Amino acid sequence: MPKTKDVNKVLVIGSGPIVIGQAAEFDYAGTQACLALKEEGCEVVLCNSNPATIMTDTSIADKVYMEPLTLEYVARIIRFERPDAILPGIGGQTGLNLAVELEKKGVLKECHTKLLGTDSASIELAEDRDKFKKLCESLGEPVLPSETVSSLEEGIEAAQKISYPVVLRPAFTLGGTGGGFAENADELPALLKKALELSPVNRVLIEKSVKGYKEIEFEVIRDKLDTAITVC
Repeated sequence: MPKTKDVNKVLVIGSGPIVIGQAAEFDYAGTQACLALKEEGCEVVLCNSNPATIMTDTSIADKVYMEPLTLEYVARIIRFERPDAILPGIGGQTGLNLAVELEKKGVLKECHTKLLGTDSASIELAEDRDKFKKLCESLGEPVLPSETVSSLEEGIEAAQKISYPVVLRPAFTLGGTGGGFAENADELPALLKKALELSPVNRVLIEKSVKGYKEIEFEVIRDKLDTAITVC
């Protein structure tokens, strides 16, 4: 992560408190990112509301803000610190959602702060399940039958069309929060109501369930020069 002359101060956004059922790799990745940035000579400002991680130790970043990871608080930190750039990707869903909000509200433009890593348009494309489905279809990649819904009535109709069992995937939620499987029409309403409430944009993808199928997953990291490595 080479330092450039116009990036001297970087705000790193953490993932916040980890609860049972969520992965903790963002804490590890965030800690390593802070150390790597400091090694390159950058001043590192960290915002993370989790006191129970080594990431918020004063030896990891030059300055630590243990504030709520909300648009209001992070915007205030950016306006006060005036970082040259922010690094939200290692904060997982929390950091990515904040990056999109900060871009949309004009905070990054106002403070002349760059977004390091994945740009906001790509974040939104990956996080909006309907847009991601359409991207896969445009690339000729097979996808399961699914529909994005915004109400209970739409969801019941979509599930009948797709046929049970179905899986519910709320848009823009952390670690799959609010998702679940409905085996039949009796199980759907309660699950869907909860999913719609927990999605910050009140949208849920209802998809044909293939629970029980054997799955092999590969994760690939690729940069803008098309250098790619498989990490698991």
